[in-house]
Amino acid sequence: MTTAPLIKRILVPHDFSDTAQCALDYALAFAEKFGAAITVVHSYEYPVLSFPEGPVITADLIRQIQDAAGAALDGVVSRAKRPGIAIDSVLRQGPVWSEILAEARDARADLIVIGTHGRRGLSRALLGSVAEKVVRTAPCPVLTVHGPASER
Repeated sequence: MTTAPLIKRILVPHDFSDTAQCALDYALAFAEKFGAAITVVHSYEYPVLSFPEGPVITADLIRQIQDAAGAALDGVVSRAKRPGIAIDSVLRQGPVWSEILAEARDARADLIVIGTHGRRGLSRALLGSVAEKVVRTAPCPVLTVHGPASER
C-alpha cells in the first residue's frame, strides 16, 4: 500500500475573477484540512500599443499596471486570511501560463488549484486556455475549479 503524497504548498493562480475566487475557496478548504500553506499568484502582461514608429509603453504605464495588480492581489490575500493558514502572494510579469508554471516550480507547489472559465468554441480557439496549458505542463497535480455559471 502506498501513502498519499503530502500537500504542504498549494499554488492558486488568481486573475481577480469570481472563478479564481472559487478556486481560492477550494484551496483554503484543502489547506485547512491538510495543514498546507497557500501562495496566490497573479501574472500580468504589458499591453502592446502599436504606432507606426513602433510599439510604445511608458514607464508611467508600467508602474500603474504593477501598482494596480499589486493592490488587487493584496486585497485578495487580505480577504482570504484565516487563522492557522499561512497565505502569501507573488506578483509576476510575463505570459500567464508560463509564469504560473515557473512559480509552481519556484514555490515547490504540491498542488495547483486553478479556476477555469469553461470557454468553448471560437472564444477558446482565439484566447486559448490558461488552465489547459497548466494542466498539460504542470510539475505537480492540478485541480481545476469551475466558477459561477454566469462566468461560463
